[in-house]
Amino acid sequence: MVTKVLSVGGSIIAPSEPDTGFLSEFCGMVTDWLLSNSETRLILVAGGGGPARMYQNAYRTVAQALTEPQKKAAGYETEQDTNNACDWLGIMATRLNAQLLKTAFGPLCRQEVVIDPTKVSDFTGRVLVAAGWKPGFSTDNDAVLLAERFNADTVVNLSNIEKVYTDDPRKNPDAKPLDSISWAEFRKMVGDEWVPGKNCPFDPIASKKAEQLRLTVICAGGRNIPNIRAILDGREYTGTTIR
Repeated sequence: MVTKVLSVGGSIIAPSEPDTGFLSEFCGMVTDWLLSNSETRLILVAGGGGPARMYQNAYRTVAQALTEPQKKAAGYETEQDTNNACDWLGIMATRLNAQLLKTAFGPLCRQEVVIDPTKVSDFTGRVLVAAGWKPGFSTDNDAVLLAERFNADTVVNLSNIEKVYTDDPRKNPDAKPLDSISWAEFRKMVGDEWVPGKNCPFDPIASKKAEQLRLTVICAGGRNIPNIRAILDGREYTGTTIR
């Protein structure tokens, strides 16, 4: 059985609220693909999206209003404490998005949502849905760990960008899209540190692990359903390949 892994960005599942139009089209395409490829199975890892950032921003606003004694009493004395609190809020958002995906796939997804990729022992259906695990990284890292666990050689990272750029195109008009990039060059771009809510094509902690495992990661636009199908089919696609 061939296993493929899709890291489905929260920005396309729920940019501010669940995008039912996208979800209907995406789940329909995936179901058709599975029905026409009987020897395949799919792991979907859900991101947090707009709801995650909304709750993280709300927490930061509340925390900033506390006095130092109040912060100490609440147990949030350092920046790392605050980052961990924000990570947990983001993780909760990923779990709600993941439960929505699991429900949408019905009996194709037999197992409960995976919340610890190191403890899942089997894959009994055609779809396995996973969510955030613990602070310190995004769900991209969970996707990499599940790829390792189930011997997948590629993770497809679906987000609101079609390709990785040499720089942030919103800030630098000279930024160029890339068809491919090495792990060494990509990791220079994204750095080594994770901050909750960080907006980058593939998170730094996941990138380090993927490079160690010699995984290929394909970054592609998550709303382009025919392009996602082309990736699953092994045909020519639009996106950036990191290897």
